[in-house]
Amino acid sequence: MSTTIRHVLGISGGKDSAALAIYLRHRHPELEMDYYFCDTGKELPETYTLISNLENYLGQKITHLDAVTGSPEDSFDHFVQVYGGYLPSSSARWCTKKLKLEPFERYVGTDPVVSYVGIRGDEDREGYISRKPNIQSIFPFRRNMWSEDVVQRVLQPDALPRLRGLYAELSEPAARARLLALAEAPVSRSFTRPQKLNALLAADVKLFNQVVFQLLRDTAYPLAQAPDFALLDNDENLIREDIFRLLRESGVGVPAYYEKRTFEVDGQTGEYARSRSGCYFCFFQQKIEWVWLYEQHPEKFAQAMAYEKDGYTWMEESLTELIKPERIRQIKLDALKKQRKTTTAASPFLLDTLDDEEGIGCASCFI
Repeated sequence: MSTTIRHVLGISGGKDSAALAIYLRHRHPELEMDYYFCDTGKELPETYTLISNLENYLGQKITHLDAVTGSPEDSFDHFVQVYGGYLPSSSARWCTKKLKLEPFERYVGTDPVVSYVGIRGDEDREGYISRKPNIQSIFPFRRNMWSEDVVQRVLQPDALPRLRGLYAELSEPAARARLLALAEAPVSRSFTRPQKLNALLAADVKLFNQVVFQLLRDTAYPLAQAPDFALLDNDENLIREDIFRLLRESGVGVPAYYEKRTFEVDGQTGEYARSRSGCYFCFFQQKIEWVWLYEQHPEKFAQAMAYEKDGYTWMEESLTELIKPERIRQIKLDALKKQRKTTTAASPFLLDTLDDEEGIGCASCFI
């Protein structure tokens, strides 16, 4: 096992991980970052275009990880056979485990690793935290860049004396009394852990980062071995609009599947797009996204439909049923009704319409 900390960033093919690579290269070029992409073999062409553009921007190759080596089939098809034709679903996500998480953990091995994850400041989800003690997740787009397990350790009752001591040592005299009152306040029903975390962050994000970094010294986390950490002065909170701005201004560009395409139904015009990266047949996508796939990538839809056999389907209705003309008409009408309620004219992408779907799914696939 190496004692040198590796810094790794997984590129999913989605907007957030690509924007994070751009952001960190610009803000922290001193980080020697390894970039990787878990290639299922079932991505849309737009995904590979994004990865190529990102490689050109970074001036660095992105390592492609295959879940299976030595097989005549791509990784997904290999595991479909292993599972006897049983397709993954929201309740049986073997695709995430076998095609994303296990290849990543083999890639990093036993080295101490800091893994950078592109979950934004306007998202209420945690993302993937490895159970392996040599992997630590950091979330640079959030005001709180630390993972939930680290926060629990820092704010647990046993850590109060050390927490208070570090705030006494590191804070400025003018703010010390207020910060110490927050630091020594115990978590309770009237002052929950999220409330205490937010109070400490609101008081001084950079100071909180310094305190957490010092508290990690007594742990087995990879950053316990580091003499310093470049992101301790980060106090930004990036939201979705910032992500699209980073992609555009860098020249990497927004993945083409986020762009609006028009459709017509009953003399009305609507718009559709894709809300996520990942496999073209992802079971988390909305019905209107399946229609988008059918009309924008008919060859991919046909391949997705070919998997539906032996009674297995991607969702509660089969793709054969979904593409019947009357069913497509109803799906488009439903999507049009939703768009009229939520979409703002100023948005060049279907951001507002897709907002409630964006957080659904596996962070390792979509960010």
